[in-house]
Amino acid sequence: MASDGTGRNRFELLVQSVTDYAIYMLDVGGHVVSWNAGAERFKGYREDEIIGQHFSRFYTDEDRATNLPARALRTAEEEGRFEAEGWRVRQDGTRFWANVVIDPVRLPDGTLVGFAKVTRDLTEKRAAEDALRRSEERFRLLVQNVTDYAIYMLDLDGHVVSWNAGAERFKGYRQDEIIGQHFSRFYTDEERAAEIPRKALERARTKGRFEAEGWRVRKDGGRFWANVVIDPIRDPSGRLIGFAKVTRDLTERRQSQLALEQAQEAFFQAQKMEAIGKLTGGVAHDFNNLLAAIIGSLDLARRKLADGGDIGRFIDNAMKAAERGATLTQRMLAFARKQELKLETVDSAALVRGMAELVQRTIGGGVRIDTQFPLVLRRVRADPAQLELALLNLAVNARDAMPEGGRIVIAAREEQAGPGEGVRPGRYICLSLTDNGEGMDPATLARATEPFYTTKGVGKGTGLGLSMVHGFAEQCGGKLVLDSQPGGGTTADIWLPAADDEAPPEVERPDHGDCAITDRLVVLAVDDDALVLTNTAAMLEDAGHCVLQAGSGRVALQMLSENRVDVVVTDFAMPDMNGAQLAEAVQAGWAGVPVVLISGYAELPDGTGDDLQRLAKPFRQDQLLRSVAQAIAVRAQGAEVLPFPTRKQQG
Repeated sequence: MASDGTGRNRFELLVQSVTDYAIYMLDVGGHVVSWNAGAERFKGYREDEIIGQHFSRFYTDEDRATNLPARALRTAEEEGRFEAEGWRVRQDGTRFWANVVIDPVRLPDGTLVGFAKVTRDLTEKRAAEDALRRSEERFRLLVQNVTDYAIYMLDLDGHVVSWNAGAERFKGYRQDEIIGQHFSRFYTDEERAAEIPRKALERARTKGRFEAEGWRVRKDGGRFWANVVIDPIRDPSGRLIGFAKVTRDLTERRQSQLALEQAQEAFFQAQKMEAIGKLTGGVAHDFNNLLAAIIGSLDLARRKLADGGDIGRFIDNAMKAAERGATLTQRMLAFARKQELKLETVDSAALVRGMAELVQRTIGGGVRIDTQFPLVLRRVRADPAQLELALLNLAVNARDAMPEGGRIVIAAREEQAGPGEGVRPGRYICLSLTDNGEGMDPATLARATEPFYTTKGVGKGTGLGLSMVHGFAEQCGGKLVLDSQPGGGTTADIWLPAADDEAPPEVERPDHGDCAITDRLVVLAVDDDALVLTNTAAMLEDAGHCVLQAGSGRVALQMLSENRVDVVVTDFAMPDMNGAQLAEAVQAGWAGVPVVLISGYAELPDGTGDDLQRLAKPFRQDQLLRSVAQAIAVRAQGAEVLPFPTRKQQG
């Protein structure tokens, strides 16, 4: 008996010492007859407060209303065990989530004497599970509702096991159509033949990630350009269980990228086109003025000519207006064409004076422009066209910062840069443009030179102006420094390397001798614009040449096969066959016939017509005859062609 008593005492000590579980007994009616430390910790009752009380007080009102405590005891009695999870109530009325096990306690003869009840507080576990469940549900909803990305899973062999709304939108398959199908069906026939799908999974498996861009195929057979990322999915033990695949439709971005790649310097090109847009109104006004002068003068000349009067001053007036129009056109083309940076020795003061009219026309009459240049100022090393564009961009930004009008000061000074100033030590000319506008706060100033960053609002700027100036200054070996305060205006300093005192040597050009033509030539003139073709032919005929006229490259080749031709004068921009292609055909079939290539563009594409005599539109008769004479001289002397100098070469 002593031994049994010791065993019972040990068992009681064991139960009383357990704090992570509430372990207590109930009598047959469900009243508490024992209480351990764990029960006190979970439920808040001391032993003297709870012994003799019915265990139903631990249940919620809802559970008591459904008679759950009695049903739990009945289940334990009849089935030998009751287990459940649910909310239980502490002494202070708070709830906790509990796992409850009730076992019947019987004497050796089977008589029921009570119940053993074990309760475990799972509140933290349930909270974690609920949080995980909510997180998983949120993540599932997130993935399922993303429409800009196709996000789905693949099994180890590459079969689709999940599918989201973005995948359905991009690829056209519903979930029930694609689950279980191999992901290689999204690839082109060429990529499947090259085993790209298999290689992609293998790379993700071995390298931890696969990323690529390429054409993918929709359900309807249409193609789209996609960015694809495949990541391996591993369980906590590191075992590979599948792959996560994220696809983004970049078709629109690729189309934009391809459009940008057509320009050699897309960065400058976008800014030039923005400048052209800002100039459109003023340019249209100027052209109307010029056309009014030309049309009016020619109309008066025609009337005076009929009366036998002197028409010289009217012709001169029309010519001056046309030449001004040609200058304006060349300025616009210089902004719009591709252009590499061509460093030259530039007189910055003269450059600013020369572009004064352009700047004033661009920013309008509400802003006053002053200049402050020293009497003696070193020249700089820069690209003059790009320097003009940089100053124009700064002026436009200053104008936009002064919506009610204001003052811009363009100044220059000499600076000596030392180590740690962001440029090579040496002498620099600092061109500054200061406005008294709104200014910028520190956050805006810090991002002002970022590409595509703008505060002007939608449709009012590309955000390339200051970044273009920044890049230009650095390409020249200098820097752009911005100083601004909210309400205190902005100063933009362009630091450019000072040029050496010695002037660069003049480039010697080959001498082709006298370009006068004494023989009567047969000239084939080619242009798809009938008005321009008639004018070109008239200039040549006036000089005594016999002119054949063709409205296209195809017609020109036909006429070459039927007539003896001394020289071909052709426009570059023509449909079906452009001037360069026509020149290649002429050189292949009539090697002795020189070609003069005429273009209205400021600069032709790289490698176009480099071996041809070139003439820029608009041109006068003497310029046309000189180009024809040079082409004939090259043929006669076997000399090197002297091409028409582009703006870059003229610098």
